[in-house]
Parts: sequence; structure tokens; C-alpha cells
Amino acid sequence: MDARDDALTVEQAAEAFAAEVAYWREVRGLAKRELARRMGFDPSYVSHVESGRHKPTEDFARRAEEALNAGKAIWKRWLDYETAKAPMAPVAVVPAPRKAEQPYATGSAIVVEHDAARLDYDGRLYRLTMRRLLRNTGSEPITRYLIRISVDRYPGEPEQSNAHYREHPLTWDELSLAATCRGEAMRWQAKHDRDAFKEVWLLFENEQGRFPLYPGESVWIEYAYSVGEEKWGRWFQRAVRLPTEHLAVELAFPAELDPAVWGTETSMTAEAAPLRTAPVQREENKMRVFSWSTSTPALHARYRLEWRFRARPECKAKQGEFR
Repeated sequence: MDARDDALTVEQAAEAFAAEVAYWREVRGLAKRELARRMGFDPSYVSHVESGRHKPTEDFARRAEEALNAGKAIWKRWLDYETAKAPMAPVAVVPAPRKAEQPYATGSAIVVEHDAARLDYDGRLYRLTMRRLLRNTGSEPITRYLIRISVDRYPGEPEQSNAHYREHPLTWDELSLAATCRGEAMRWQAKHDRDAFKEVWLLFENEQGRFPLYPGESVWIEYAYSVGEEKWGRWFQRAVRLPTEHLAVELAFPAELDPAVWGTETSMTAEAAPLRTAPVQREENKMRVFSWSTSTPALHARYRLEWRFRARPECKAKQGEFR
């Protein structure tokens, strides 16, 4: 999730910058060494920035933004860092007003007790269903929750991918995004709307009223959206952006396609490595379901699952190349 709308310390802003760079590097399917090469840096420099050993610089932010084509997301993180470093101007002493309702809790204020994702594919369309059990450990009500939707049909080939989404942008109509909380429909607002990347606020409210998540409370939220195979790409990544106690993923594919699944995990201090435990598979109504889970994942860790369909030969198609 994103902390951009709240005041950040210098350390938090630097950590958010590093996480943003790592996120877009993973989305583009690049190793740290390759990104460093494209940016014109020593191979170890990207690793040092992502791990926090080197602080962000304007030159690095500009080059990373250009190399990763992050839609200004990395540059905005750099501006947040600069803002956090600037000394605060003195203000006149006035009576303290009533503390405003906190629109989105960051840091330790919100904990994800359980994060469960299920991706269903019917041979044409991907439908992702996310269920999260959220706990408010802060002192203010939470009225919205930020989610990200990111697709990449050609990971590792940013120019081809960018061209593809310029011609075939991801649209809100095709996503059919819907969210619920306590059985109530949740309204949503777009924060960022780009060809292959969306950020959305899920609001704890609807036309009938508001239902904030109060301090000490836990609640399940669920949201789902659809993406056609010509835009999705054969990978699914979970990024740990808030303290999380348990994370689980299920991938369901038609058994007749003979799917094979594998995965990697990446942290702020380590290159991508195979998942420590293999996905477990089972048959379910002519579908082959792959399940994988982990407990207490590290903050900013990324878990990426990829797949191929052994019964479907690779071929060229009008809207993309099946891999």
C-alpha cells in the first residue's frame, strides 16, 4: 500500500522510494544488474539503493524513472523524500483543533491479519479475487484502503509492453472492479489511471452510509476484477506493503491445458530466489488449482508466481505472443 498522502519521516520516505524502485523493477522483470546497466551505474548500486544502504539521489530517480517507465511513480517518491528532508517552517501557536479523521493509516496503524488471493482463468479471461482481514492498530478510524492493479504482457521487454498497452490500454469497464466489506458494497476512487497500472482507493462507505474501521477492530474486505489474457501476462506477484501475518495464493487453471507453476521471492536485500516451499496442486471440477502460502512475510518482500500451459503450444497472435 501507499503512504504518500500522510506526512513521512526522512527514513520512511527513503524506504518508500527504495520499495517503489524494487516494485517497478520486478514488474518489468529486470534483475538488479540489468537495471544498473540500463541506468549506467555500477552493478552493485541498485542493490545498495533498494536495501537502503545508499540514500536516493535526483540523478538516480530520473534514470530509474526513465529506465523503468514507471509513469512518474518513482519520481513522485523522490519528491516525497525531498519534502521530508526540508525543514518545517515555523507556524504560529494556535489552539489545537479536533484531530481530523485519518483517511488512511500507515506504518503500524494497520495490520493485514490474512491476505488471500485467488486467480481463476477460464482459457480466455483472468478473474482475481482478493480477501483481506484488516486490523486497525492505530488511534484513528480508517476510511479508505489503497489497492494496486498492475499488468505486463511482456515482462522483461518494456518497450514491447509499453507499445502494447498504448494500443490496448487497461480500461475500467473491462476490469469490472467490485468491492465489499461486512456484506456492504464499497465505493471506490481512482488515484492513478495509466495504461497498464491503476491505483484505487476502496472507501468504507456507499450510498447508504459510512462504516469506518475503528481502532481495535478487524474486518474482512473483498474485491475482484477481470483482465483478458491478451493484457494480463502469465505471472502474478504479491508485494508485502503492510505488516502481514499470513499470505496465501491460489491459481486455478483448466486441467486440460496441463499447467505448470513455479515462483520466486525477492526481498529488499536479496536477489530473486526460488520460493522456499513449492506450490501444492489439486484437481477441482476440471480445474488444476495451485496453492501456496507463507506466514509473517518480511515487509517489502515480493512473491512472484509464473506459469505456462504445456498443452497449448506457443504461438503468435494478433494481440500478443503467447509464451
